[in-house]
Amino acid sequence: MTAEPVPATTAAVPGRVDVLVVGCGPVGLVAAGLLGAEGVTTLVVERNPATSDEAKAISIDDESLRTLQRAGLASVVYPILQPGTGTRYHGADGSVLVHSRGRQPYRLGHPFKSSFAQPDLERVLLSAVTGSESVRVALSTELVGLSPGATAGPDGGHVECTLRSGDGSRTSVRASYVLGCDGGRSTVRKLAGIEMDGRAFAEDWLVADTVGDPHRERYGLHHGDPARPHVIIPGRDGRCRYEFKLSASECRPGAPPLEDLAVGLIGRYRSIAREDIERCTAYRFNALIARRWRRGRVLLAGDAAHMMPPFAGQGLNSGIRDVDNLCWKLAAVVQGRASPGLLDTYEQERRPHARAMIRLSVRLGRVVMTSNRAVAGLRDRAVRGARRVAPARRWLEEMRFKPAAVHRRGFVAAADGCPDRAVSAAVGRMLPQPRVLDAQGRLTLLDDVLGPGFALLAVDCPDDAWTAADLSGLAGLDCRWVDVTLDDTMAVDAPAGPGSPRRAGVADADGCLQQVMAPLRGRMLLVRPDRYVAAGAHPDRLGPVLAVLGRDLLLPEAVRPARQAAGAASGSRLDLPRPPMTTGAP
Repeated sequence: MTAEPVPATTAAVPGRVDVLVVGCGPVGLVAAGLLGAEGVTTLVVERNPATSDEAKAISIDDESLRTLQRAGLASVVYPILQPGTGTRYHGADGSVLVHSRGRQPYRLGHPFKSSFAQPDLERVLLSAVTGSESVRVALSTELVGLSPGATAGPDGGHVECTLRSGDGSRTSVRASYVLGCDGGRSTVRKLAGIEMDGRAFAEDWLVADTVGDPHRERYGLHHGDPARPHVIIPGRDGRCRYEFKLSASECRPGAPPLEDLAVGLIGRYRSIAREDIERCTAYRFNALIARRWRRGRVLLAGDAAHMMPPFAGQGLNSGIRDVDNLCWKLAAVVQGRASPGLLDTYEQERRPHARAMIRLSVRLGRVVMTSNRAVAGLRDRAVRGARRVAPARRWLEEMRFKPAAVHRRGFVAAADGCPDRAVSAAVGRMLPQPRVLDAQGRLTLLDDVLGPGFALLAVDCPDDAWTAADLSGLAGLDCRWVDVTLDDTMAVDAPAGPGSPRRAGVADADGCLQQVMAPLRGRMLLVRPDRYVAAGAHPDRLGPVLAVLGRDLLLPEAVRPARQAAGAASGSRLDLPRPPMTTGAP
């Protein structure tokens, strides 16, 4: 059963914070976890007196779980998940068309797709982030005003935020930045004067969450029956979500109550009474995107920045990608390691992928959930024909139709035109996370060795590569140095030496590291905190590439010389060892 929502326990509101996060849903709480892990003083405000008791989002993917791993939150989330195996699509006659599982279920170190109940997710995330010394959460507290200069420019280095508590009293908080994670009706977006473009769909869907359900599948079931398109998503402990497309007559005034309609529709699959339905509502879906995601010191993430139909299961996951991309940049800016110009790369990198996910979600709704019998028949014949051709079958079964995020602009060294094809293929993409062996022979996930910040990987490079490479462009970055060993040889931790930093070593555990890294043998890769590859080159060619990124990082000139001097004196900005992160992964 879903836990009761967490009641109001409004924290004392501080007078100044680095970041004010508006919205205590999953995206806002993950943002708080990421910022708190960086030591960024963060205040989360939520207008409601408790966490939500509505099960809105229901699936989380491997990219999002990897983000939670980095924030130290995966271990608290895994107990409320049902680790899944993708989605099974059924045709008009009820037969299975294809089961899409992803390329490798644990390519990023976590299950490809898992189900959960949103009230449970919010409960465990709230409990975890309130344990951080850097994070405060104020429920029954609403943002009602921003200083006029907040969206126009630096405004003296802060934003004056007016908050109203449940008793009507008002307080003022001075924040360096405001992050709107407050949903589709975002107050932050309205106060910033940002409009959205796109369309709303005039189709009504009934959504019912039930208990005591007999479904035990670990995958979602999408039924493309044109007479009644519907979705079934089993969860933990007998929970199950049912979604049914409704006709216009079923939503008119005087139509039967939704609960009675749900009992009749779900009764096709199980014996059910009204008391087995926890929640039942009708939804219309949107495909919208904000015209801009940043105005001055105000930024948007999640549904405040974009909304999409649910058919690709990417609404929540897109929001978590947003804050994964943004929060390490916010931390660098508020801690004086980068100028505010770095924040412009947030929308540059995230908008194209959010648009692609919106298009995919709309397309799946039109094709998979069509009510047109002719379209449904054509769809079923096309899928069955494609499954007879190996490349097309892989495209469907491995869900290659799901667009991957590839950063061609932003905080990346441009890969276009790079003569090194292996580097060009890696830069701007997320680095996979295979299981690896550390120098002590312990089995772990790659990110636990890379640490929470930047990492520079030398892929099967000789020891003198570290002295041959010009690493001055990394001065000031908190960067971990890692030797990646291939070909079934042991990993070794290397102590610091003259002109060479201390380094951690990893080796292949099950063939996956070898598969990922073999094409990059002899190169060095700079990996960002969000695990995207920012740059790569052979050691003797790395210096100019890092210099470009260092320029784009725009370290304030007053800070840069001191940091460079400190880096030259120590040979590294990293003090190993750091405590390992707890993943909670099975």
